[in-house]
Amino acid sequence: VQLQASGGGLVQAGGSLRLSCQASGGTFTDYTMAWFRQAPGKAREFVGAIRYRGGTTRYADSVKGRYTISRDNVKNTVYLQMNSLKPEDTAVYYCAADRWGILSSMTDQAQYDYWGQGTQVTVSS
Repeated sequence: VQLQASGGGLVQAGGSLRLSCQASGGTFTDYTMAWFRQAPGKAREFVGAIRYRGGTTRYADSVKGRYTISRDNVKNTVYLQMNSLKPEDTAVYYCAADRWGILSSMTDQAQYDYWGQGTQVTVSS
């Protein structure tokens, strides 16, 4: 499956952005979808995920209550709505896909076989 992320940009602290990730080349409903991010000089970290079956979601504690992950199985797209953005949210955001991903491994980036190219999010103070 191929993933194309978009929607990043520059925003002031407190603002909002919505990221999109369009999937192609596979059966979208077979895949648990996730977002990860990597800030300069830091390791890539889990942000949020939505399971292929039932739509169960998981979030990192740092974004809970501010970010919402959702999917449109008709458009083969996963979204990340980011509200109340903070300068520490600045990073390259990556979408990822895990076929038939199990519930217990949704936050584990090692489980994801397919990755998008990343989209830059910059939050100014």
